[in-house]
Amino acid sequence: MHSVTIPKSPSDRPQELRVTIAIGAAMIVQGGLGLIWAGAATERLAQLERRSAGNAQILERTARLEEQTRFISAALVRIEDKIDRNSGEGE
Repeated sequence: MHSVTIPKSPSDRPQELRVTIAIGAAMIVQGGLGLIWAGAATERLAQLERRSAGNAQILERTARLEEQTRFISAALVRIEDKIDRNSGEGE
């Protein structure tokens, strides 16, 4: 399977130390980049939430306008019916 080698000479140790430091530095850099990415993602989500809050107000106002339009249309139908009845009686 896996075998662990022990450095045979002191000259092998500095190279192992360099590899260990390189791996550690790469992990630190990747961790930092991961934190930066997470922060950017959080900001994007916050912007979307702010936009959706604005859209909710627009949707509510639109629903109110639609309801008012429905009432106005019903009132116009009643007025037209009343005018038709009254114009039929006068003839």
